[in-house]
Amino acid sequence: MTENTRNPWLDIPLADYEGHMSLPAIGQAEMLADQFGILLEKYRPTSVAIIGCAGGNGLDRVCAETTKRVVGVDINPRYVEEASRRYAGRLPGLELYVHDVQGAGAGFEPVDFLYAALLFEYVALKPSLQMLKAACNPNAILAAVLQLPSQSVAAVSPSPFLSLRALEPVMRLVSPEALCIEAAHVGFSLLSSRHVVLPSRKAFAVLVFRRSGEGHK
Repeated sequence: MTENTRNPWLDIPLADYEGHMSLPAIGQAEMLADQFGILLEKYRPTSVAIIGCAGGNGLDRVCAETTKRVVGVDINPRYVEEASRRYAGRLPGLELYVHDVQGAGAGFEPVDFLYAALLFEYVALKPSLQMLKAACNPNAILAAVLQLPSQSVAAVSPSPFLSLRALEPVMRLVSPEALCIEAAHVGFSLLSSRHVVLPSRKAFAVLVFRRSGEGHK
């Protein structure tokens, strides 16, 4: 997207996005929340940020006794408002921000764990990774979920929620190899990589990086 192009995520109703992602034939909402829960259980961070939090999918997987500080970031202010309505009472340490990850600075104090699921398909890699590094404490974890290309499944799955068609011109699949290269340039080292395949045959890569341990910049 050019600087003067309006981001289509600003015009997609949250009900449409969540309805689409939760369709039985798509099933991505549950998968993304499940992967977040698995990673939280493994790394048990004291502070975490979901980048592209929408209405808060996955926040129900946070154990407030372990993770004292929870940050949600999204470009759409209506998504952030709904996430606050749903989860502010359940998570006392919840902080929510309206922020474009391609902009300068993190917009919030650094955390120990970042979750960026289906984010890199819609943003420029280099500025977004630089922002995410600014959002990381030394040795923090960055977990990314990427959609993998398919010859038989559309990148944006067909559904009754027609507003999501606006994403088709701006969605660009990012290969795990490309993300690893750019992440390494910024200062993230790959810890693990695995694939998740849904019943729809759509496949995803779950990549886990660690930020190098130099002092925060």
